Amino acid sequence: MLWIPFTLMAAFMQAWRNAFQKQLSKEVKSTGVTLARFIWAGPLAGVYLWGLYQWQPTELPRFSPVFGGYILAAALAQILATNLMVKLFQLKNFAIGVGLAKSEAILAAALGVVFFAAPLTPLGWLGVLLGGVAVFLLSGVTKVRGLSWQTLALGLGSGLAFALTSLWVREASLELGLPVPYGAGWVLLLVISLQTLLLTGWLWLKDRVTLRALLARPRLTLLISGCSCLGSIGWFTAMSLETVAMVKTLGQVEVLFTLLISAFFFKEVLARNDQLGLALIVIAALCVMWS
Repeated sequence: MLWIPFTLMAAFMQAWRNAFQKQLSKEVKSTGVTLARFIWAGPLAGVYLWGLYQWQPTELPRFSPVFGGYILAAALAQILATNLMVKLFQLKNFAIGVGLAKSEAILAAALGVVFFAAPLTPLGWLGVLLGGVAVFLLSGVTKVRGLSWQTLALGLGSGLAFALTSLWVREASLELGLPVPYGAGWVLLLVISLQTLLLTGWLWLKDRVTLRALLARPRLTLLISGCSCLGSIGWFTAMSLETVAMVKTLGQVEVLFTLLISAFFFKEVLARNDQLGLALIVIAALCVMWS
């Protein structure tokens, strides 16, 4: 049951990372905010992996082409997912943006059934259905004047990219065949390092103004990277121990953390439909987990 505390830690740290990203998105473009998630997380991940080997030495990994493919796919999918979520923050308030991106859990469960031989029980499918209803409520489709298909598309796109990231990360960890924390640690270090190189190189070539704007805000950038690294340690380790659907559905408690941050940190007020949608997401998570 060790995957449970790792998942709860990941959800808590991710809620704060999203809050800090929302703050940074007011001053820096979405690509720069996405880089803030990775730029200091790589060195922190390296220290974490070094600490594991100092604590209990074990064999070094043997990398295969299949493993490399999983790493590349996960890195690109997570960059896309984060970029879409940052854009989502600019269209809806903080809690609703995260709520839409939380379609990730529902999509991960569905993809797991179709492509990764992880069938769901009837109770699990009930959770998927409730999660779909919740996403529609959070997108505002029940409000005629507030109808926004752009918001819905960004939310579902972000959720799908995050779901694929999680599934590929789990496959990469299993491919190494190392004890759980070591395999997850290597995957974390390599994915974050690749993401940092790709995004830094892109901004250096195409948008140095955004790169300078990010580097001019070291405190907020470090907070985002630190929360991201701790959250990723939790997610990657939990997904090495348990299926993605189980981890991500329990990880929906992030919505509750987000509600508290939204209310007390950003002073945002949720409409009744928004509250119902967030409640349904939590119920959907419990249904899938109990299944």
